[in-house]
Amino acid sequence: MFHRSFSVAGGLCAALFLLAAATGPLAPSAFAQTNDAKPGDKAPAAGQEPAKEAQRVDEFAEAQHALSGPAGNPECVWLGRRVVSLLWRDDLDTAFRHLDLYDRFGCPAAHIQASFRCLILHGSNIDPKAADTLNGRVHACWINPLAPPPPPAPPPAAAAPAAKN
Repeated sequence: MFHRSFSVAGGLCAALFLLAAATGPLAPSAFAQTNDAKPGDKAPAAGQEPAKEAQRVDEFAEAQHALSGPAGNPECVWLGRRVVSLLWRDDLDTAFRHLDLYDRFGCPAAHIQASFRCLILHGSNIDPKAADTLNGRVHACWINPLAPPPPPAPPPAAAAPAAKN
Protein backbone atom coordinates (compact mmCIF):
# COMPACT_ATOMS: atom_id res chain seq x y z
CA MET A 1 0.00 0.00 0.00
CA PHE A 2 2.76 2.38 0.99
CA HIS A 3 4.66 1.56 -2.20
CA ARG A 4 1.66 2.40 -4.45
CA SER A 5 1.11 5.84 -2.96
CA PHE A 6 4.75 6.73 -3.61
CA SER A 7 4.52 5.61 -7.24
CA VAL A 8 1.29 7.58 -7.80
CA ALA A 9 2.75 10.63 -6.07
CA GLY A 10 5.97 10.25 -8.03
CA GLY A 11 4.06 10.02 -11.28
CA LEU A 12 2.08 13.15 -10.43
CA CYS A 13 5.26 15.05 -9.56
CA ALA A 14 6.89 13.96 -12.81
CA ALA A 15 3.83 15.05 -14.81
CA LEU A 16 3.73 18.43 -13.08
CA PHE A 17 7.46 18.89 -13.64
CA LEU A 18 7.13 18.14 -17.35
CA LEU A 19 4.14 20.46 -17.66
CA ALA A 20 6.00 23.26 -15.88
CA ALA A 21 9.07 22.71 -18.03
CA ALA A 22 7.01 22.80 -21.23
CA THR A 23 5.28 26.05 -20.36
CA GLY A 24 8.00 27.78 -18.36
CA PRO A 25 10.55 30.39 -19.47
CA LEU A 26 12.84 27.71 -20.90
CA ALA A 27 10.08 26.05 -22.92
CA PRO A 28 11.07 24.17 -26.07
CA SER A 29 10.69 26.04 -29.33
CA ALA A 30 7.73 23.86 -30.31
CA PHE A 31 5.61 25.80 -27.82
CA ALA A 32 7.07 29.20 -28.64
CA GLN A 33 4.96 31.68 -30.55
CA THR A 34 6.28 34.14 -33.06
CA ASN A 35 4.83 37.26 -34.58
CA ASP A 36 6.03 36.35 -38.06
CA ALA A 37 3.44 36.29 -40.81
CA LYS A 38 2.39 32.90 -42.08
CA PRO A 39 3.46 32.01 -45.61
CA GLY A 40 -0.16 32.27 -46.79
CA ASP A 41 -0.60 35.74 -45.28
CA LYS A 42 0.38 38.52 -47.60
CA ALA A 43 0.99 42.04 -46.47
CA PRO A 44 -1.38 44.59 -48.00
CA ALA A 45 -0.02 46.63 -50.86
CA ALA A 46 1.67 49.82 -49.79
CA GLY A 47 -0.77 52.68 -49.37
CA GLN A 48 -3.99 50.66 -49.53
CA GLU A 49 -4.77 49.83 -45.91
CA PRO A 50 -4.08 53.25 -44.35
CA ALA A 51 -6.25 54.93 -46.99
CA LYS A 52 -9.21 52.66 -46.20
CA GLU A 53 -8.74 53.20 -42.47
CA ALA A 54 -8.61 56.98 -42.91
CA GLN A 55 -11.76 56.88 -45.06
CA ARG A 56 -13.56 54.80 -42.42
CA VAL A 57 -12.55 57.23 -39.66
CA ASP A 58 -13.73 60.15 -41.82
CA GLU A 59 -17.12 58.47 -42.33
CA PHE A 60 -17.51 57.93 -38.59
CA ALA A 61 -16.52 61.54 -37.86
CA GLU A 62 -19.00 62.75 -40.49
CA ALA A 63 -21.76 60.67 -38.89
CA GLN A 64 -20.94 61.96 -35.40
CA HIS A 65 -21.02 65.53 -36.68
CA ALA A 66 -24.26 65.13 -38.64
CA LEU A 67 -26.24 63.00 -36.19
CA SER A 68 -27.04 63.77 -32.62
CA GLY A 69 -27.53 60.98 -30.12
CA PRO A 70 -26.43 57.37 -30.30
CA ALA A 71 -27.11 56.98 -34.05
CA GLY A 72 -23.85 58.89 -34.61
CA ASN A 73 -21.75 56.66 -32.34
CA PRO A 74 -19.16 54.71 -34.35
CA GLU A 75 -20.47 51.31 -33.21
CA CYS A 76 -24.03 52.28 -34.14
CA VAL A 77 -22.91 53.64 -37.52
CA TRP A 78 -20.89 50.53 -38.33
CA LEU A 79 -23.52 48.00 -37.27
CA GLY A 80 -26.49 50.03 -38.52
CA ARG A 81 -25.10 50.54 -42.01
CA ARG A 82 -24.28 46.84 -42.15
CA VAL A 83 -27.85 45.92 -41.14
CA VAL A 84 -29.35 48.22 -43.79
CA SER A 85 -27.04 46.83 -46.45
CA LEU A 86 -27.85 43.23 -45.51
CA LEU A 87 -31.57 43.98 -45.58
CA TRP A 88 -31.20 45.45 -49.08
CA ARG A 89 -29.45 42.26 -50.23
CA ASP A 90 -32.18 40.07 -48.65
CA ASP A 91 -29.75 38.46 -46.19
CA LEU A 92 -32.29 38.61 -43.38
CA ASP A 93 -30.71 36.04 -41.06
CA THR A 94 -27.41 37.89 -40.93
CA ALA A 95 -29.18 41.24 -40.72
CA PHE A 96 -31.15 40.11 -37.67
CA ARG A 97 -28.00 38.83 -35.95
CA HIS A 98 -26.38 42.23 -36.51
CA LEU A 99 -29.56 43.94 -35.35
CA ASP A 100 -29.32 42.07 -32.04
CA LEU A 101 -25.85 43.52 -31.52
CA TYR A 102 -27.07 46.95 -32.62
CA ASP A 103 -29.76 46.81 -29.93
CA ARG A 104 -27.30 45.64 -27.27
CA PHE A 105 -25.18 48.74 -27.86
CA GLY A 106 -28.22 50.91 -27.18
CA CYS A 107 -28.47 52.14 -30.76
CA PRO A 108 -31.81 53.56 -31.96
CA ALA A 109 -33.92 51.04 -33.91
CA ALA A 110 -35.92 53.85 -35.51
CA HIS A 111 -32.79 55.01 -37.34
CA ILE A 112 -32.47 51.60 -39.01
CA GLN A 113 -36.06 51.86 -40.21
CA ALA A 114 -35.64 55.41 -41.50
CA SER A 115 -32.35 54.57 -43.25
CA PHE A 116 -33.81 51.49 -44.89
CA ARG A 117 -36.84 53.48 -46.04
CA CYS A 118 -34.47 56.07 -47.53
CA LEU A 119 -32.51 53.33 -49.30
CA ILE A 120 -35.70 51.91 -50.77
CA LEU A 121 -36.77 55.34 -52.03
CA HIS A 122 -33.31 56.21 -53.41
CA GLY A 123 -32.10 52.78 -54.43
CA SER A 124 -33.67 52.41 -57.83
CA ASN A 125 -30.38 52.88 -59.67
CA ILE A 126 -28.03 50.88 -57.42
CA ASP A 127 -25.91 48.43 -59.34
CA PRO A 128 -26.09 45.16 -57.35
CA LYS A 129 -22.62 44.15 -58.56
CA ALA A 130 -20.94 47.40 -57.47
CA ALA A 131 -20.51 47.25 -53.70
CA ASP A 132 -19.21 50.83 -53.56
CA THR A 133 -22.47 52.15 -55.01
CA LEU A 134 -24.53 50.36 -52.38
CA ASN A 135 -22.18 51.32 -49.55
CA GLY A 136 -22.19 54.96 -50.61
CA ARG A 137 -25.98 55.05 -50.82
CA VAL A 138 -26.34 53.32 -47.43
CA HIS A 139 -23.92 55.83 -45.89
CA ALA A 140 -25.79 58.79 -47.41
CA CYS A 141 -29.10 57.42 -46.11
CA TRP A 142 -27.57 56.80 -42.69
CA ILE A 143 -26.35 60.40 -42.46
CA ASN A 144 -29.62 61.90 -43.71
CA PRO A 145 -32.48 59.37 -43.79
CA LEU A 146 -35.06 62.09 -44.43
CA ALA A 147 -33.48 63.36 -47.64
CA PRO A 148 -36.08 63.76 -50.37
CA PRO A 149 -35.87 61.19 -53.12
CA PRO A 150 -34.18 62.35 -56.28
CA PRO A 151 -36.49 63.41 -59.08
CA PRO A 152 -37.38 60.57 -61.40
CA ALA A 153 -35.27 60.25 -64.49
CA PRO A 154 -36.94 61.75 -67.54
CA PRO A 155 -38.46 59.16 -69.83
CA PRO A 156 -36.50 58.48 -73.00
CA ALA A 157 -37.48 60.80 -75.78
CA ALA A 158 -39.91 59.23 -78.21
CA ALA A 159 -38.47 58.68 -81.61
CA ALA A 160 -39.74 61.20 -84.12
CA PRO A 161 -42.21 59.63 -86.52
CA ALA A 162 -40.71 58.88 -89.89
CA ALA A 163 -41.81 61.23 -92.64
CA LYS A 164 -44.11 59.59 -95.15
CA ASN A 165 -43.53 60.24 -98.78
